[in-house]
Amino acid sequence: MTPAVGEDSMHPNPPHTTTTTVTVAYAGGEERRGPITMGQANMIRCILRDDPTHINIHDVWPVPEGTTSEAVTDALHALAVRHEGLRTTFPHQPGAAPVDQVVAAEGTFTVTVLDHTGLPDDPAGYAESVARAARAGRFALDREFPLRITLLTVAGQPVHVALAFSHAVADGSAMAILREEFAELLAGKELPELTSLPPVDLAAVEASPAGLRKSEASLRYWERILRTGPQEMFAEPRGRRPGTDEEARQLTLRSRRGGRALAGAARRTGHPEATVLKAAWCALVAHRAGQDSCVTAVPSANRFHARVARSVTTTSQDALLHLDVRAPAFDALVARTWGAVLNAYRHSQFDSVRLWEMIGRVTAERGSHFGRDVVFNDVSALPAPLLGTDAQERDDAEHELTWGPPQALPTRLLAFTYRTAPQLHISLWAAPSLFTPREAEGFLSGLVLLLEAAAAGDVRMEALAEVTGVRPAERGPDWLRVDGCWVSPDAVREALGRAVGGLPVRVEVTEASGAEPHLTAYIACGATPLTPTGAHRALTALIPAAGSGVLAPHRYVLVENPPTEPDRSDAWRRLEIIEEGTGRSRQV
Repeated sequence: MTPAVGEDSMHPNPPHTTTTTVTVAYAGGEERRGPITMGQANMIRCILRDDPTHINIHDVWPVPEGTTSEAVTDALHALAVRHEGLRTTFPHQPGAAPVDQVVAAEGTFTVTVLDHTGLPDDPAGYAESVARAARAGRFALDREFPLRITLLTVAGQPVHVALAFSHAVADGSAMAILREEFAELLAGKELPELTSLPPVDLAAVEASPAGLRKSEASLRYWERILRTGPQEMFAEPRGRRPGTDEEARQLTLRSRRGGRALAGAARRTGHPEATVLKAAWCALVAHRAGQDSCVTAVPSANRFHARVARSVTTTSQDALLHLDVRAPAFDALVARTWGAVLNAYRHSQFDSVRLWEMIGRVTAERGSHFGRDVVFNDVSALPAPLLGTDAQERDDAEHELTWGPPQALPTRLLAFTYRTAPQLHISLWAAPSLFTPREAEGFLSGLVLLLEAAAAGDVRMEALAEVTGVRPAERGPDWLRVDGCWVSPDAVREALGRAVGGLPVRVEVTEASGAEPHLTAYIACGATPLTPTGAHRALTALIPAAGSGVLAPHRYVLVENPPTEPDRSDAWRRLEIIEEGTGRSRQV
């Protein structure tokens, strides 16, 4: 999910508006065809699956006073000719995902002109709402021009261009490049020659031996985390609601206190602000979740090399940060974070189809469900105008928390960092099943308190509750760590019983000296045909909707009938075994 940056209320269309449509023809370059890039494949997967209002992106470009409508359309025409990504479509059969991209040598696009007798009191906010409204509706990847363009005018005089983009051809960095070039064209400047690769050539680089080695290394990095890290960050009795995304309200922090604290902590530790902020985020998330490590998606633009730095395409893929927070104090954690973040970004270019195949295979073998539970998206380095009007205003708040509109949340905790100076500006969406409104507010305020303490001196990690006021998750005495995950044997028993159609189930915990606990499931299958493999597959299929704390047992033991005392493990162990095994395709 990609939430709109700077959510605000929708402005109604003002009265006295006339609408016309201008068709612009372009011709230039050559027709080209080739495989899609890894970033395109990643975003197309989301485009085909997600709500368009979540995955499409938007921007508003101001138009200098005195600019004619013809100058605006000429500049848009020049951008279409200049950038192959804007002339790209993705042919595919119905029901299938695209694998190729086609660059047109010529074509047309339309500009919807909304002419007004006058704009509302907040013209920029109104333009923002027009751009956001254009995000509704899925882009037709195989034929639609990937920009929806609305020119807002007053008595024929252009004021703003409101745009919605297909995320298959642009990301935040690409929008910033286009905005910059649009302004330069209107100013009469000559654009420099392109030095970054267009998408077709980028795909060729990715398919080269070096590119394939990089992708393979990324997949190995992800697989190591998926096999060893916690499968859900917030494993607790009140965790994930079965089978549903939650609707979470946007909570926004604007804090000059936080901005000063972050700058002070960065100076004192000698690390960049971005690293300090990620360390504080991971420390607080892991503390609240009661975990030894923090696994968080850190969306990455993958624009570290000159060949893609100014390429108008999408390079968006997740970096997966796995940070062990078992450090004595915060300074040591910050030092560890620097390397962990670099490692995550270095392994954020991959074949997304193969990644999800690997995720499915590994989680089935491990008997788990990997949850993209925590997402931390720092967009503070993007140009301020790109962040929307809401992100630019009200920078005088010493410390302010405000609630905004709700939206569906397929994660448990999502944060967007819009600015770090002069104020810390973060929006948070926290699952209501895990965070009451007061707890969500306490989490963001606790982050500021941690930064203030870190600016003053090193902070002992064992003192996080005292410093931040954030309390760790509460779990009952039956919860235990199994295979690096918090697990509830009762939840496992209940889920396995449902998975095998209500057959009697007993889950036993085996704790050998010096070894991690293991789970053994006894199933009384009677005349029902069942195998350990069948039981395991049925359970893993149910786990994504099974609630929190469910991990597949290490071993399944099939017996005919339950004992007369089904609550006693020794009674189950004395029964004659029909069949036993791990149920996994790979013995783990």
